Amino acid sequence: MKALILAAGYGTRLYSLVKDTPKALLEIKAKPLVNYILEKVAALPDLDEVILVTNNKFYAAFQDWAERQTAYPHPIHVINDGTNTPEDRLGSIGDIDFVLKKRTVDDDMLVIGSDNLFDYDLDAYIGFALKKVPSVTIGLYDLGDREEARKFGVVVLDAQGRVISFEEKPAQPTSTLVAMCLYFFPRKSLGFIADYLAESGTSDAAGDYIWWLHKRKNVYGFQFTGKWYDIGSVETYKQAQEKFPS
Repeated sequence: MKALILAAGYGTRLYSLVKDTPKALLEIKAKPLVNYILEKVAALPDLDEVILVTNNKFYAAFQDWAERQTAYPHPIHVINDGTNTPEDRLGSIGDIDFVLKKRTVDDDMLVIGSDNLFDYDLDAYIGFALKKVPSVTIGLYDLGDREEARKFGVVVLDAQGRVISFEEKPAQPTSTLVAMCLYFFPRKSLGFIADYLAESGTSDAAGDYIWWLHKRKNVYGFQFTGKWYDIGSVETYKQAQEKFPS
């Protein structure tokens, strides 16, 4: 299994903090955000490689960071998607497609957005996802607040955990259960990404891909409990600094 960390964003909403530092390298309790993700995936069964995709602007910073992870038990490979500005970014699905082609990946893939900060283990999620192969399984979190849910992809599951409704950033959410940027893509499902890109012509939001996929294939959701922050604003970053357990 490969773990792919998406870190090719430009952090425009966090510019006052980010400037020339990648968002994923901002520190929470004196540790880079991305290192929390590394710790969570390190012990997963069958993991043999971590891939981090970034842009040309931040590539050198991530290369330097990766070279310092000398005690990490798996190889870390940093890939440059070649973009230089927010205007020419590939988008999350575009970056996944870029990596699949660049690395000729033929393996199960766990995809995590680098702005995810959470305190729970991934073992139960992976165990659930493996039982649903060849279907895709997405990570979910109940915000308990419909106003906050409007900022995310909102999900409804059936009794078996299958996604029966997915709405990206709806004005009137039907639930408070939202999709994280956390996906388990079994090897046999990876080809659907190219199909989606060819059909839709858009590569930005991963939620749009999940909406497209759940209309054609079974997609399952796994609900996490614990603390989760989507570090997408200065306010959320400050909340995480204050409240996330050290």
